[in-house]
Amino acid sequence: MPALAVDAAAPVAHPFAASCDASPRFVAAPLMLGPAAVVSAAAAEKPEVAAWSADLSSALYNVDGWGAPYFFVNDDGDVAVRPHGAATLPGQEIDLAKVVARAAGARAGGGLGLALPLLVRFPDVLRHRVETLNAAFGYAVRSTGYAGRYQGVYPVKCNQDRYVVEDIVEFGAPFGFGLEAGSKPELLLTMSCLVARGSPDALLICNGYKDLEYVSLALIARTMGLNTVIVLEQEEELDIVVEASRRLNIRPVVGMRAKLRTKHAGHFGATSGEKGKFGLNAAQILSVVAKLKALAMLDCLQLLHFHIGSQIPTTALLADGVGEAAQIYCELARLGAAMRVIDVGGGLGIDYDGTHSAQTDMSVAYSLEEYAAAVVAAVGRVCDRKGVQHPVICSESGRALVSHHSVLIFEAFSATAPASNMMDPATAYLLDELTEDCRSDYRNLMASAVRGDFDTCGLYADQLKRRCAEQFKEGVLGLEHLAAVDGLCEIVARGMGAAEGPRRYHINLSVFTSLPDMWAIEQLFPIIPIQRLQERPAVDGVLSDLTCDSDGKVDQFIGGRSSLPLHELPTHGTRGYYLGMFLGGAYQEALGGLHNLFGGPSVVRVSQSDGPHCFAVTRAAPGPSCADVLRAMQHEPEVMFEVLKQRTADDGATAAALARAFGSMPYLSFDAEEASAMSGAESSGMSSDSEGSAAGAAEDDDEEWEFMRGLTV
Repeated sequence: MPALAVDAAAPVAHPFAASCDASPRFVAAPLMLGPAAVVSAAAAEKPEVAAWSADLSSALYNVDGWGAPYFFVNDDGDVAVRPHGAATLPGQEIDLAKVVARAAGARAGGGLGLALPLLVRFPDVLRHRVETLNAAFGYAVRSTGYAGRYQGVYPVKCNQDRYVVEDIVEFGAPFGFGLEAGSKPELLLTMSCLVARGSPDALLICNGYKDLEYVSLALIARTMGLNTVIVLEQEEELDIVVEASRRLNIRPVVGMRAKLRTKHAGHFGATSGEKGKFGLNAAQILSVVAKLKALAMLDCLQLLHFHIGSQIPTTALLADGVGEAAQIYCELARLGAAMRVIDVGGGLGIDYDGTHSAQTDMSVAYSLEEYAAAVVAAVGRVCDRKGVQHPVICSESGRALVSHHSVLIFEAFSATAPASNMMDPATAYLLDELTEDCRSDYRNLMASAVRGDFDTCGLYADQLKRRCAEQFKEGVLGLEHLAAVDGLCEIVARGMGAAEGPRRYHINLSVFTSLPDMWAIEQLFPIIPIQRLQERPAVDGVLSDLTCDSDGKVDQFIGGRSSLPLHELPTHGTRGYYLGMFLGGAYQEALGGLHNLFGGPSVVRVSQSDGPHCFAVTRAAPGPSCADVLRAMQHEPEVMFEVLKQRTADDGATAAALARAFGSMPYLSFDAEEASAMSGAESSGMSSDSEGSAAGAAEDDDEEWEFMRGLTV
């Protein structure tokens, strides 16, 4: 520690009892630009004209980058949805804040009384995604003179929700759009849905590891008129297919998954390349062909499947992989297989951060139209060179279909207090009670601060904190002294120009349940406030969830930020500040767990409709109750309730409270009336366009809405 000429006997002054700016020589370094960075240079020179606007918030959060053509910030400062993409007309946009007010508002006032967190599904967006995908491939086929056609499938693993799958099958029926399954339960749901709603031309692709029961189900599906293709992931699966075919006397249609040499280097490329988890190498492909030929079943081989990896970053890599696979396809045709379909798998990426770049796994450097053009051109080029008829092109673009269709909305209910630039005089004079060695450090710290010697100042601050911490452990100093020293050092650090750390916003959510990819693979999703965007977000914050786990946080955001620009919580209380997580419609619901027994969110389906608020809630479902999540872990809520009730006073009120606890959602519960205030509108004023539209889904049925589920009081 450098020596300073400071008289240890000199009286201790308390310059920070007033303010860290009290000394004219203690000049703070300029702060890093945050939200103000998007203000024009002219406005920056004249702060008085730097008024905030919804457009500035849109630029700050890059909403147009990741949200187009579905999400934007409207003139009221709310995030709104264009359900039909760029074709959405004025007056058809759906204000998310009004959807929350309708869903979470009190039932007495016309709301649905649903507890948050809330998952909002937009089937109109899903329809637009299906139509846009098919239109992109249709245009690529026509513009290149490709002689085949496009016929895609939806891999249900991306989101197995009943209504999502049914919607995709219904919206895709005009295009012969089908489904892909990777397990026995997925096969059962795809069979049922295609039989009930699908096009007779739709494909049913059977991927994943298979046993005799799986293969038998797939063969039975063919007797129901479904175009089932059993894709061989391993060479030995052929023996299972042959055995099941002979037992059932059903001739199969078979595909095979090829391991390509083409591989991309990102996280999602781990399933591609020669070391990939699935697929057959060149020798295994030839072995399967030889076995089928020996069995007089080579005509059953009709499809080639491959998968470069999710989130393919560029069309150059895409074209390279598709070209390699097309060569294999042509070789199989040369060997005598009755080839007719090339399945390019998944990989059509989502621009999560809005940068339209190939630098990270969070973005892709192409549009949907460019993806389709690259696939069609690569297949056509190889087939023309080999003189092979152009095949049907199939893709399994699940992430691209469902990511945009849902928004997860959750509430920030409290936040850590902002740091103070002033020290309480009563607390400051606790510093006089420090031991002599600590007071010496304190004097040296003050002297360094006054001189502007920030490096030395920081060294003395660290030494003072360490010395006081040791003396606290020895019982020499009390907790009040420790707090006074910590406060002093924080003020000194800010005076030295150290940026204040982000404040922690506590959210009514479980990251493990609703955002599992965020903690598991560090996937980033756009998260922004859904209202008050006409106001400047003056706070840098991180998000902390309800779970008792240090990983239950969100402290990395799109754009390379380690904090998120947020607003101060409403002054009238700690409720009513809502954030949305976007582009999370794929995988998150199925991957979520029950950590701390927090279940899934409430769910509403919202469709565009004529009316004052442009939307109708067509289906509503409360999230799992405490009883539901307990049952999922093999507990018996009814028995638990009876046991607890026996230990209560026989006044009825306690038993009723217990029953309500079992029937409520595991998340924090606030008054439903708060939801109507957040958008500046009465919830009852939002019911006219939705009245009756949620019939059968959100009725005032005691069994559905009381949540008691047989728990007798």
